[in-house]
Amino acid sequence: MMIVNYMTKYIFVTGGVVSSVGKGITTAALGRLLKARSIPVVIQKLDPYLNVDPGTMSPYQHGEVFVTNDGAETDLDLGHYERFLDQDLTQASSVTSGQIYQAVIAKERRGVYLGRTIQSIPHVTNEIKERIRAVGRESDASVVIVEAGGTVGDIEGQPFLEAIRQMRKEEGRDDTLAIHVTLLPYMATTGELKTKPTQHSVRELRSMGIQPDVIMCRSDDQMPDDLRDKISLFCDVEKRAVVPLPTMSTIYEVPLALEQAGLTAYIMERLHLPGVSRDLADWQKWVARLKSPRGRVSVAVVGKYAELPDAYLSVKESLIHAAVHYGLGVDIRWVPSGKLEEGGGEAALEGVHGIVVPGGFGERAIEGMVRAARYARQEGVPYLGLCLGLQIMVIEFARHVFQSDDPHSTEFCPSTSYPVISLLSEQEGIEDKGGTMRLGGYPCHLVDGSKTYAAYGQPEVVERHRHRYEFNNAYREALAEAGLIPSGLSPDGTLVEICELRDHPWMVGSQFHAEFRSRPNRPHPLFQGFLEAAARKAGQLPAPAAAIEEASPRL
Repeated sequence: MMIVNYMTKYIFVTGGVVSSVGKGITTAALGRLLKARSIPVVIQKLDPYLNVDPGTMSPYQHGEVFVTNDGAETDLDLGHYERFLDQDLTQASSVTSGQIYQAVIAKERRGVYLGRTIQSIPHVTNEIKERIRAVGRESDASVVIVEAGGTVGDIEGQPFLEAIRQMRKEEGRDDTLAIHVTLLPYMATTGELKTKPTQHSVRELRSMGIQPDVIMCRSDDQMPDDLRDKISLFCDVEKRAVVPLPTMSTIYEVPLALEQAGLTAYIMERLHLPGVSRDLADWQKWVARLKSPRGRVSVAVVGKYAELPDAYLSVKESLIHAAVHYGLGVDIRWVPSGKLEEGGGEAALEGVHGIVVPGGFGERAIEGMVRAARYARQEGVPYLGLCLGLQIMVIEFARHVFQSDDPHSTEFCPSTSYPVISLLSEQEGIEDKGGTMRLGGYPCHLVDGSKTYAAYGQPEVVERHRHRYEFNNAYREALAEAGLIPSGLSPDGTLVEICELRDHPWMVGSQFHAEFRSRPNRPHPLFQGFLEAAARKAGQLPAPAAAIEEASPRL
């Protein structure tokens, strides 16, 4: 594909009326559409909370923590950005108020401001603008798409909106574009969508000095054309820039819907981007396969936070990617691991064709995960352990081998006589929690002849980590002799990165988070291998992807 570079353009995406209105998916979809026109794109998220990053936040507060290859703990929206763009992002794509204030105060302490009074304007806003411009320079992108987290009107988001206002003035109208995503609520009593919340949200945005160029209208029902006229009139936006965005069966349809609505053409014209023919054929074919599965498999995701599926968002999407590769649909059964600790709790796993145990921290509900691993081992159910899921798999197998309930991780039981999982040596003595784990991409050597090597088809890979504890090498030989094979190691052979059970259809655990590298067009090899094993257990023989594509309907 020919890549064309231009003077940097900036697209700012804000949200109104309510949170969770769909800004993240909208931003990711817009990036996909521009990239399909050979335009180099990078996306940045501005989060207004005062945390430096979400790494120490509870999943119930924030959902999944997505880790970039360079080790940044970020908002889950960066996972959407990477999956839709099919490109790795960096820590520069994640900016929080905590980072901004930390940087400004650090500069003040160093005397950078030469005795001046430090204020929100210009010092805080200048720091924000520099972060926005820097991500464009570092990535060499022609278009920087910036999503401002939160909702217009939130007090903590005001410095970001003020920085955006200033950038629009400084960069000029031809090089900036403002998109506002709002909600059209449905009133059952009158049977109609209401535009008044959108009008008020746009008025609030204007009060900050930002006139939107595009208004994207989220709704659960189709938006009548007369409402576009009304919003165009009252919000002073061209009618073709009032874009309906109804709820869809899958988030992967959003780029196609926006393309059909003419949004990309409008943006290309508005920012004076040279016309390049679009290339969405592969995306259309993939969505067609997603919507027309030839069979289904059932997978249980057993986790500490399963009541909130957003805590495992990348796991969910990775399962979908792998299923589509085989022309299948996946039914995910969210199983809180605490429920498995109750009497008869294993009934929640009956009938599933695969079990995934994802990451987590803390001792709560650990024994429920151990029971899930035992069920998978004894019943021959395909199992995939991710980070903590690997450690659970090792604990369960060690209990089986040593005929004792004592094998454990020192994270949960410091006094265990079988510390099969223990603290990384470089983590000893560390007290701060934020940003101090083993984070980001590390190389892993795969053992020839293993299921893992067969899944990857190459001897070395780089995978993303987020943990403090590791497989204890003191037990490596004994467990390997019993059938738990270390199939992925650090380059020096000292760290076990992947384990697999020898006499099992598919029981594989990775110390890294494989879910962070899965893409729609390239499912992660471990998820692909797991899904294939689950499909075989379900009696759904996987079909080659090429054959599936040939027979897929066109959208």
